[in-house]
Amino acid sequence: MKCFVTGASGFIGANLVHELVAAGHRVKALLRPGADLRGLGGIEFERVEGDLADCARLKEALHGCEWCFHVAASYHLWLRDYAPMYAANVEGTRNVIEAAADAGCTRIVYTSTVGCIGLPAPCDGRISPSDEATPVAEAQICNHYKRSKWQAEQVATELARRGLPVVIVNPSTPVGPRDVKPTPTGQIIVDFLNRRMPAYLDTGLNWVHVRDVAIGHILAARDGCIGERYILGHADGNWTIKQAFAVLEEVSGVAAPRVRIPYMVALAAAHLNEALSGITGRPPRAPLAGVRMARHKMYFNPAKAIRELGLPQTPPQQALADAVKWFRANGYVK
Repeated sequence: MKCFVTGASGFIGANLVHELVAAGHRVKALLRPGADLRGLGGIEFERVEGDLADCARLKEALHGCEWCFHVAASYHLWLRDYAPMYAANVEGTRNVIEAAADAGCTRIVYTSTVGCIGLPAPCDGRISPSDEATPVAEAQICNHYKRSKWQAEQVATELARRGLPVVIVNPSTPVGPRDVKPTPTGQIIVDFLNRRMPAYLDTGLNWVHVRDVAIGHILAARDGCIGERYILGHADGNWTIKQAFAVLEEVSGVAAPRVRIPYMVALAAAHLNEALSGITGRPPRAPLAGVRMARHKMYFNPAKAIRELGLPQTPPQQALADAVKWFRANGYVK
């Protein structure tokens, strides 16, 4: 297949391009001028410079492509001005999907997030992981990133209802190699390795290898049902941050933090951080959006993707080990 990929220089996007090329597909990657290409080293692909707002350029670039993967997104938990985020995430999604449909793509895979799925509910003192059918309450769309991605997923869903060949994937918390920027989760691992993580906030995530997420995109294009969404996560990856740090300690040899920060203390610190950021313009180390999300254990059930797509299940321990190896090999650990 000839595949078009937006966001190819990002974490998931770069790993997706590697997996597509390894599977024998041809890739045309939409990249901004000056994009960091470190995650795309060692593979052959066609580079197209452009922007999600340029509809004419998108239609031209998509000509001849059979599959489209819209991975690009503005992912920030703090910005002085959030308007560009909404423009990229919401209108950019509409532009890409409509251009791909006009170009005759037979499958358009839109990369959403588990942030658009309802939070897990406690059941008999235990947390029951959410699945694709769990409704999300408006109060859970609690920051601009989540809100913009929720609106973008609604655009993708509506276009699918109109007959466009859209399949939605919702990655949980990918970790692994090629996290160039790095992502907020990758930054946690980098800070851990650099011993800049003296304490932790009690939270939980569904940890999954980024390679499985990338392969999940390809499986969604091949076998996914139009209009459906699929959680790309790991069935055994619902871990607290304390559990994840214990694994990081084991695979890296760096001691895990032992002190747990009370939520209200972290919230107060985040308020102070953001007040300072409003003055300096520099992003806060602990944004309010991140602290508020950490109040909930974000556990998810990827059974549908495993059953219907054959989503691979690399052990999360291996995902963390591969992330540690890549960050160390690429100069992120001082």
